[in-house]
Amino acid sequence: MLSRLRKGFAKTAELLADKLVNVATGRMPLTDSVILEVEEALIMSDVGLQTARALVNSLRDAVKKKEVLATDQIRPFLRSQIEAMVTVAKTGTESGREGETPRVILMVGVNGAGKTTTIGKLASRFSGEGKNVLVAAGDTFRAAAIEQLAHWCERAGCEIVRHQQGADPSAVVFDALKAADARKKDVVIVDTAGRLHTRSNLMDELKKVRRIIAREVEGAPHETLLVVDGTTGQNAINQVKEFNSHIGLTGVVITKLDGTAKGGAVVGIVHETGIPVKYIGVGEAMEDLQDFDPKAFAEALI
Repeated sequence: MLSRLRKGFAKTAELLADKLVNVATGRMPLTDSVILEVEEALIMSDVGLQTARALVNSLRDAVKKKEVLATDQIRPFLRSQIEAMVTVAKTGTESGREGETPRVILMVGVNGAGKTTTIGKLASRFSGEGKNVLVAAGDTFRAAAIEQLAHWCERAGCEIVRHQQGADPSAVVFDALKAADARKKDVVIVDTAGRLHTRSNLMDELKKVRRIIAREVEGAPHETLLVVDGTTGQNAINQVKEFNSHIGLTGVVITKLDGTAKGGAVVGIVHETGIPVKYIGVGEAMEDLQDFDPKAFAEALI
């Protein structure tokens, strides 16, 4: 897993290494100018200004307390701080049935973030664990979304409930939940639209879908996962904040981290929102959607 993570975060790690090479090697004293260069390196990797300052303030405190004495201790210090910063207690991670009802995972996110691909990979993972999976094709707005999802479901070996394009997403979800109950499915993954005519329309539609799920399955949705594109950096943090304020999130899935030098946004997302990252995408293969491991992430990044 660590080798895949290192490959996925290679561009971000390389950027940080280039920026830190002059300040994090040898045993030079930790002057304020050195610490400012560390802050600049963190900001360049898109951890965000707020998060970068929090890390640098921790470094300054450690210097004052003589816990960090020279520049060659910067990397291990940052590694431990980042690991701690992205470690958040996770909830709702089980993928089996809740008594007599299936677990319901509500997937949200803007178009282009990789939501359809992520659903396919999650469905494949659960199917590989012996779970009976059903996918609700709730994105009836985007052209070809239903066909793309059906293709992924075929690859994953799971069933799909679909209506025609333009149908009411809530009706699709209702039918899917009824079908899942009748067929004793373990997991229902609900796709949703990523864009409507206005952002307020999108959020209203998602709230409606969420109400249908809560009405039909007690305690559901058990997971509400936002899929964000890791290449968008700071914008990903803003998306997490916005979606969470409207519908509430249990976790985040960050995709396309293998093609960006903005992997530091993972740190900013967790630090600024308190919402755990559940999965990360570090490649195109099925196995490249991985559980997020704070320790492995910190080691791959720094």
